[in-house]
Amino acid sequence: MYTVFLAGGIASGKSTVARELERLGAWRVDLDQISRAVLEPGSACLAEVSAAFGDDLVDARTGALDRALLARRAFSDAASTALLEAIELPYIKGALVRTLAGECCALSKPAVCVVEVPLLDRMEPLFDLADEILVVTCPVEVRRERASGRGMDAADFDRRRASQPTDDYLRAHADRVLENAGDEKDLMTAVRSWWNTHGWS
Repeated sequence: MYTVFLAGGIASGKSTVARELERLGAWRVDLDQISRAVLEPGSACLAEVSAAFGDDLVDARTGALDRALLARRAFSDAASTALLEAIELPYIKGALVRTLAGECCALSKPAVCVVEVPLLDRMEPLFDLADEILVVTCPVEVRRERASGRGMDAADFDRRRASQPTDDYLRAHADRVLENAGDEKDLMTAVRSWWNTHGWS
């Protein structure tokens, strides 16, 4: 199975591309969901995180993580962020490996798996799992306008964009870039062209 890491900034069109690839026959995996799953109540990852950032992160009754409190502590400075990533990444990688080799994949035998990667720069230790990194790019002003059309104010868009890898970073680490400066029809044409180039049609 050919594994593709799909990345792109906020409002770039990454989710649109992922849905189209799924429609074409790819098996779609959301790495953000895996990242959340490794911190489920009772998990080994959660135990390590709470030991590092405070036992009060975990509700004593339900065992659930207070994600907002963890975010405030873990993203307060670069050292704390690096510590959280050092704890989480081995668990995320292990879970992704198990997902790629899991029963669903074994039964359906898809030719390609597309893994949606929310923050590519934080996933470099997982790059060895990908056969290709596919990036969707779009001019910032177009992305801001699209986000506004979905109800997001400009300040919120700018805050989120600032926490994501730059387009220069994404391009530097991409095996293929899909430009999304036009309309959705143009993007779908580019997606299908990329798909057909691999012979999956």
